[in-house]
Amino acid sequence: MKMDSRKMRKELEQRLAASNRNITYDRDKDQLRIENTTAGKGITISLPGIIANWHAHKEKAIDEVVYYVEEGLKAMEDKVQLTNHEKNIFPVIRSTSFPSEAEEGVSFLVDEHTAETKIYYAIDMGKTYRLIDSRVMENEGWEEKRIKEIALFNARSLPTPLKEDSVAGNVFYFLNSNDGYDASRILNKGFLNEMQKKVSGTMVLAVPHQDVLIIADVRNDRGYDVMAQMAMSFFAGGHVPITALSFIYEDGELEPIFILGKNK
Repeated sequence: MKMDSRKMRKELEQRLAASNRNITYDRDKDQLRIENTTAGKGITISLPGIIANWHAHKEKAIDEVVYYVEEGLKAMEDKVQLTNHEKNIFPVIRSTSFPSEAEEGVSFLVDEHTAETKIYYAIDMGKTYRLIDSRVMENEGWEEKRIKEIALFNARSLPTPLKEDSVAGNVFYFLNSNDGYDASRILNKGFLNEMQKKVSGTMVLAVPHQDVLIIADVRNDRGYDVMAQMAMSFFAGGHVPITALSFIYEDGELEPIFILGKNK
């Protein structure tokens, strides 16, 4: 079966239809907007990316988008509270192309990270989280500095369970706890420095999507090729993709590298 924008649009419209929702389609941008008419807010999704994901994962790709939209719209109805919920504030990593403001023109709390990534801040609401924006900060009377300090402290407190694999004389470590903050562990300098002590070659990291952090102990040229292929594969399969590029970790700094894979 071939999937195109018309079929994907019809499928999503059927699955996301509800009495308090308005669904509109922007043909020029090939985007579907699902708006909660009660809250007056909505989520815009781009169909080409979902179609590409569908060709790789079939129904799972649609299930993930529906789940993301349903939870996101529910979160918009909930009143966001930072006070007395400090333990639920976390940093999240996004690509530099991710919007820097909410659709209503309210700016998100954002920090620079690398040439490929930015840091956003979120309040965990159980099954989903809501990105913190200027309106939330204003309503709660919170300053940026306080939110960032608490979020980074919480990120450092997250567990770091690793799975290990060896390929062609190189060692790869995978952090994939599926708590929504796997990529955020890249902000835990203490953890990265401990990993660096274990590495005998070059330490290379990747955050292809929000639910995985890959750390490689690259000991030969083949290791770079394997890392590039892994990062691209995870990037294509993640429902919140970040970047397919990898980073060298040296002297406490992350430097993006482009690896031109030679071997399949």
